[in-house]
Amino acid sequence: MRFDVVTIFPGMFGPVFQQGVIARAIERGLVELHAHDLRAHTRDRHRQVDDMPFGGGPGMVMKPEPVIEAVEAIRVTNHGPVILMEPWGERLDQKVAGQLAMEPGLIIVCGRYEGIDDRVRTALQAREISIGDYVLTGGEIPAMVVIDSVARLLPGVVGDPRSLAQDSFADAEELTGWPQFTRPAEYRGMAVPEVLLSGDHARIRRWRRQQAAQRRDLSEMRHPKEAKK
Repeated sequence: MRFDVVTIFPGMFGPVFQQGVIARAIERGLVELHAHDLRAHTRDRHRQVDDMPFGGGPGMVMKPEPVIEAVEAIRVTNHGPVILMEPWGERLDQKVAGQLAMEPGLIIVCGRYEGIDDRVRTALQAREISIGDYVLTGGEIPAMVVIDSVARLLPGVVGDPRSLAQDSFADAEELTGWPQFTRPAEYRGMAVPEVLLSGDHARIRRWRRQQAAQRRDLSEMRHPKEAKK
């Protein structure tokens, strides 16, 4: 799968994806990652990518011409959808990551300043995605979250595909995972639950689902979902 990122800071992406699972996937040719400098698609000598907002107000707005022309150039080799990282966008969750993993590629545009001229969304028929209800200095870190969450779902990227099946939020009940333990069986007076040492796999499965359900309920108490309309 090919990921193309449009950003004014292309150098941010190399260090993040030069280690770990995604780095190995890139080395094996399972994932392609290309970070494109938005300023390369400007036409003035100052390489300006932003301007003052119509209607007044603080800050600057990213201009439509360089963004649209950058994406049009990328579309020659990447036929996937365009993603705008926006704080008001559709919330990224495991279901959305799974949908995106079915695409041939993704073109991700990283906003900055007060946002991107809305004609970009219209012209490119872009899908707006958010990673949470908070504001960051730019769309680069959210874009990295999208790439990581999607790339690990691609065939062959994760060493043992069975681990994907028991990921948090991977099942229909949106269970968030259970407590995990490893050796030693006791450390500083803290013992591993007896059930995990029993060898009774049916009992272990029941215990894990019970623990996962408790974690889900706790998560929903801490982060109540919006009421469905």
